[in-house]
Amino acid sequence: MPTGSKHRPSRTPSAPAAVRLQKALADAGLGSRREIEDWIRAGRVRVNGKPAKLGDRIEPADHIRVDGKAVKRRPARRTELRVIAYNKPEGELVTRHDPAGRRTVFSRLPRLKTGRWIAVGRLDINSSGLLLLTNNGELANRLMHPATALEREYAVRILGEVPEEALVRLTHGIVLQDGPARFEEIVASGGEGANRWFHVLLREGRNREVRRLWETVGCRVSRLKRVRFGNIILGPRILAGHWRDLTRDELTDLLALAGMERPPAPARRTDKTRSPARHQNATASRDPNKPKRKQIRTKTQGRKPRVR
Repeated sequence: MPTGSKHRPSRTPSAPAAVRLQKALADAGLGSRREIEDWIRAGRVRVNGKPAKLGDRIEPADHIRVDGKAVKRRPARRTELRVIAYNKPEGELVTRHDPAGRRTVFSRLPRLKTGRWIAVGRLDINSSGLLLLTNNGELANRLMHPATALEREYAVRILGEVPEEALVRLTHGIVLQDGPARFEEIVASGGEGANRWFHVLLREGRNREVRRLWETVGCRVSRLKRVRFGNIILGPRILAGHWRDLTRDELTDLLALAGMERPPAPARRTDKTRSPARHQNATASRDPNKPKRKQIRTKTQGRKPRVR
């Protein structure tokens, strides 16, 4: 070795760290962590030919199968985060496959190049309204986790009069089969004939919790519609059975509520409503010697409905 030279030991690249099985499958867009944990408990997941267990950690060389189908583990790469708001109509199920052949919400959603849509919580078949879906398992898990305690607002139609004592009980707390529950707030919203409308606020998403609370005080729910989840408001823009991507500001605020950082700005996508041929003709017909006209654009911001 020449005098004065410094010896630098060669670096051996470190092996990728093992990760929890449910995190790896959630990152691959197969489902939320909670959903995948249920798969593991039900014996639907196998690693290297053996039934998986909660807490298992996997490495890149491990072979994973879900319901007998091999899971293709692609090299980690940045996938554009998407979250859509879907207006679920009554009669649809929040499940991928229904043995009875009933319509599911996933049949109406846009296709993803990689991964798949993960529903943030559920709405039962007789409920309608706002349902968030994302291609990011970590985000779905955080939004649904009880520790996040995001607000969920529902419009509820009750058949018949509602005694004042019932409203007091619903806001002070009622013990259900799966533990105590209550509405954070109840606001009367009018009604016609024998029906009365209320807007109620929850900070958790247990199965049929809104209906069970009302039924416990002897009230019958004839309609139930979710109108807000966290900072996302359903609004009148989405018709039943239709969806829309969240705006950049909505997504940023939702990520902040979930304790996640804002993703880098995605590459600009071509406007699908624009005709490429018309755009090229317009560009070709423009006189290059003619000075460009200064365009003044006004930005209108829709007012968010007041949430009580």
